[in-house]
Amino acid sequence: MRSLLLGIALLACLFAVRTWAVDPARMSDPVLQARYEVLIHELRCVQCENNSLADSDATIAADVRREIREMLSAGKSDVEIKGYLVSRYSEFILFRPEFSWRNAWLWGLPLFLLIVGVVIAVRVIRQRVAMVDNDDDVDISHS
Repeated sequence: MRSLLLGIALLACLFAVRTWAVDPARMSDPVLQARYEVLIHELRCVQCENNSLADSDATIAADVRREIREMLSAGKSDVEIKGYLVSRYSEFILFRPEFSWRNAWLWGLPLFLLIVGVVIAVRVIRQRVAMVDNDDDVDISHS
């Protein structure tokens, strides 16, 4: 029984370590802390890919969070911070990249594929209706 309790306590400690690893530092100014929280949720970890900086415990994510804290303390705006990070890590770091002519195809591709799919579906349905009509004509003429 004692070894079971010890094992459970050990597992609880192992799982709790992950939560301790993610950004324990808080900024003294509540306005800066709020901006910081928004930024780390809007930016992607470059190592973890689909995790935000807030959700990642990777070393590089901790480094980027520290850089963001330093830039906020230095008086940089959110736009300046995002611009710096994009210049350093590319637009991949943004969960919601801004529209530009370089990425316009990404924004237009879903609409284009939807239109192509509707056109193909309409053509297939019309061909099948025409085949059914031709089958009905053939059956009537043979009787």
